[in-house]
Amino acid sequence: MPYSPFRPCQMCGVAVRNSSTRKMSLRNSSQLALQLRSSAFFTTGLSGYHSSVSSRAAAVRGVALKATSSVNSRLFSTAYGKNLRLLIRNKSSFSHPNINREDGSAAHSYFHRSERRKSTLAACSTIADEASTSTSKCSESGTDTKKDIAKKKNSRGSKKEVSADVKEKKVSTKKKSTSAKTSKTAAKTTEKASAKQEEKKVDASKPKKGVGSSKEKKTVTRSKKPVKAKESAAIAAAEAKNCMKTTVDSSGSERRPLVPLYPPVAKSVVVVESATKAKVIQKYLGDMYEVLPSYGHVRDLAGRSKSVRPDDDFSMVWEVPTAAWTHLKSIKVALKGAENLILASDPDREGEAIAWHIKEMLEQQQDVLGSHVTVARVVFHEITEDAIKNALMSPRYIDMDLVNAYLARRSLDYLIGFGISPLLWRKLPGCQSAGRVQSAALALVCDRETEIERFSPQEYWTVDTEFKTQCSDSSKGLCLTSRIKLLNSKKLDQLSISSQEEARAIEKRIYSCQFEVRGVKRSKICKNPPMPYITSSLQQDAANKLHFGAGRTMKVAQKLYEGISLSSEQTTGLITYLRTDGFHISDGAAEDIRSLVKERYGKQYAPEDIRKYLNKVKNAQEAHEAIRPTSIRRLPSSLIGILDEDSLKLYTLIWRRTMACQMEASRTELIQVDISNPEGDMIFHSSASRLDFKGYQAVYEDTEASGSSESPEGEAAHQDNFEALSKLKMKDLASPVNVNLGQHFTKPPSRYSEGALIKKMEELGIGRPSTYASIMRVLQDRKYVTIKSRVLHPEFRGRMVSAFLSHLFSEIADYSFTANMETELDNVSAGSTEWKGLLTDYWERFSKYCTDASQWDVRKVERMLEEKFLPILFPDLDTDSRVCPSCSEGTLRFKVSRYGEGYFIGCDRHPKCKYIARTLSDEDDENETSEETPKSFEPRLLGVKPDTNEKVFLKQGPYGYYIQVGEDRKGASQKRAPISEVKDINSITIEDAIELLQYPKVLGKHPDDEHPVLMTHSKAGFSIRHRRSLAPVPKTHDPKKVTLERALKYLTGKNVKKFGRPKGKTNKNAEPIEWH
Repeated sequence: MPYSPFRPCQMCGVAVRNSSTRKMSLRNSSQLALQLRSSAFFTTGLSGYHSSVSSRAAAVRGVALKATSSVNSRLFSTAYGKNLRLLIRNKSSFSHPNINREDGSAAHSYFHRSERRKSTLAACSTIADEASTSTSKCSESGTDTKKDIAKKKNSRGSKKEVSADVKEKKVSTKKKSTSAKTSKTAAKTTEKASAKQEEKKVDASKPKKGVGSSKEKKTVTRSKKPVKAKESAAIAAAEAKNCMKTTVDSSGSERRPLVPLYPPVAKSVVVVESATKAKVIQKYLGDMYEVLPSYGHVRDLAGRSKSVRPDDDFSMVWEVPTAAWTHLKSIKVALKGAENLILASDPDREGEAIAWHIKEMLEQQQDVLGSHVTVARVVFHEITEDAIKNALMSPRYIDMDLVNAYLARRSLDYLIGFGISPLLWRKLPGCQSAGRVQSAALALVCDRETEIERFSPQEYWTVDTEFKTQCSDSSKGLCLTSRIKLLNSKKLDQLSISSQEEARAIEKRIYSCQFEVRGVKRSKICKNPPMPYITSSLQQDAANKLHFGAGRTMKVAQKLYEGISLSSEQTTGLITYLRTDGFHISDGAAEDIRSLVKERYGKQYAPEDIRKYLNKVKNAQEAHEAIRPTSIRRLPSSLIGILDEDSLKLYTLIWRRTMACQMEASRTELIQVDISNPEGDMIFHSSASRLDFKGYQAVYEDTEASGSSESPEGEAAHQDNFEALSKLKMKDLASPVNVNLGQHFTKPPSRYSEGALIKKMEELGIGRPSTYASIMRVLQDRKYVTIKSRVLHPEFRGRMVSAFLSHLFSEIADYSFTANMETELDNVSAGSTEWKGLLTDYWERFSKYCTDASQWDVRKVERMLEEKFLPILFPDLDTDSRVCPSCSEGTLRFKVSRYGEGYFIGCDRHPKCKYIARTLSDEDDENETSEETPKSFEPRLLGVKPDTNEKVFLKQGPYGYYIQVGEDRKGASQKRAPISEVKDINSITIEDAIELLQYPKVLGKHPDDEHPVLMTHSKAGFSIRHRRSLAPVPKTHDPKKVTLERALKYLTGKNVKKFGRPKGKTNKNAEPIEWH
């Protein structure tokens, strides 16, 4: 036996020793010392071969030590201090990693004095058994070295984690009695476990299936030893894992075994997101459940800088809204006397995060989740009575992988937003923040606009000929229209005939030739039904067919999902969960759809088997079903008068698509006819089709079920053409009757609609189903894009932001960056990527971009944007004609207003020359100018001021026209007066200018405080001002007739406003409460 300073625990046999070094030592080949900041923790010995050690710490409860090697895998934890995770993987040669601690035996006995010592002792006994097995292996290796070395090389082990994580409890004063009781309990538990193992050993020793079962149960080792030993190790490991699974939470807190929560045994509190959903679910569950809404997130990242701190291991500062405290208090009150807290937020990452936030707040701040309350997580994929009760029968714990993915995404978006936004504010005043996903969507819109501007149309001609044919079986001739497809034995494409001269030459040749039917081809085309709706396809169809925006679609769908009060039955949800990217439908629902198809349309319309669809969406998670009605037998026609117009339209759209996806394909008969000259070097082509079997299209014509139909337009015309072409046969003569020449020009790519943009983002893997609507809303709220005729037009502000990001943050503006980041977040959700490591890798690159961008000054950014948008800013001017017309020395340049949101074309000798050629506003397109305002307005001399003989000019600035006295001089401030709205700017005279220059005018002193009462003039009109009070003068009143008495009446009216900050007063609003 090798030397070991450990002594076995009297209760469970786990090796314990006292030490003050607080190190982890690796004897034999090498050593690794690890200094811990936590308090006491217990230790155990492990035997590992060819292993390397790495450590990872997180600020959670308990200390966790995990060994992952070719032989064994353990997870050890205590009730003290922070969390430490130790990973051992197959890289180098380490053996017997042992963990030392201060007061090890005392802490270990303290560990056994937990309230839930039974399950803990069961785990400890299992660990002790496996540790003894490892020790016996080491002793055998000393006697039979050659044999065991070969076994060690061939042995393989799968990962097995046994966690024992308990909360810290107060130490009892009666140590002896507690130790005695604990020893008895440990003995009983050990006897029961060993008895179970012996029974299963006997069963496993008979058949040879023991080897396969050991693989399924992931045994600790696969070395060549008897099957009974394999079965024993597998059973022990499975028992320990099952015991610990029902005892320890992923966050390190104790919990009760999860049992079905329906039918109810004790009082339970159910927390959902919305009040509407809470009312519906409360009716289903009865008095034993109290359903409360959380109204979304109960806390979020503080809306200020440094709420995510990369230098502090990406710690976060959370902020609790005032309203959230009320909701948390309601949950706290409801939990009195309850045994279960059921968190039933939406079934996605965001919903998982909401559940985690509620649990954390109730644990840390409210202190109401004691050992008597079981916290469970359930998900409702549809709001129906059966679905809710079935979900309560399958509870689970909060998935921390999903929570980590949420934290990674939230931190990433925050770092990008608060990293780029300050740069935008300084370099491009007036431009708001740019998010990670919104920037990619904005780049798509702006790049499409650039393609349209650079597009050069090309001319092309089409030649359509009307033929009159003589059929062999008909005395009457038939007329048909064909388009030329082959000329001079060469196949023609769209741009082959590029001029009118070529088209005229072809026309002459047609009239001079005789034609005959060269070929008749018949075929059948099967068109498969469309896939069921996911979030993106529903938004696209709603935009194309119903003209709904993405936000409007999601709002109506949310109402249908949460529940509608029906006249014939209680409130129920009409559709399944609306944020999904999965196309699958449950077998039960699919069978119900097929049976309804057979009832309404016949057996021939239903396929033999259920149709199953594979996902073609990039980065799809497929966590939920497709969007479908909760009951397919609830026809849209039965909801007329119950649902509002928008809800009925959207429900009909979903019902039809769901029915169609489980129906047979439609079959179309196609006929194609070629007519050529005798030489065969000129061929015309004509085709027509006829619907042979409706298939899934029958549901779109079912007016009885949906109240309306969607019959394809032009079907009658196609039917007539088909009848005409079907009568033709080979060698039938055809003579040209009329030749139609058409001139056309190629068209630029069309701008994105909301539906088209969502489809493109889906193809590239940008965003998630829950984010498409918010992306559209943010782009419009920030005035980056506008919607005109249901088409997205980028504003000049948005194009500047996109150009700024693509030039200085090329990686973020790249489409693949956002798509790859979504893939990484999916890996975090799956548990294959560590979220803080992902953020660290990204932050190192992103901080370099921010450092480089901060070194650019505003003038450099202006030159970059001017070069980018030169054709837009100076459409009619070249470099030589951009001389300033005011000073004749400077050059007209694109400039950014330093104090506002304006962008203008002005002289580069500012402030010596303040000439402004034109302004760029959000109301006008960047390539269009207002009819009232010319592109450039030169300062106009109105006359001379009588008392000073100074010149008076009419000028134009970023905010409109104004009057100025004197010319611009360096170091001098000239008196100016703004001009309010006028119909004709040319009608302003020197008298009008002098009248405006007298303001502000003193009307007198206020009788209360002797402060002056002034009449002022601004672009908005005339106003009366007294200290901090400002009252507008009605436009119906003549400002020249306003006296002091009338001004005092204005100051006491309803329209008085206060401006500025009162002296001696400060803002005493308390900062929001934050949690780290």
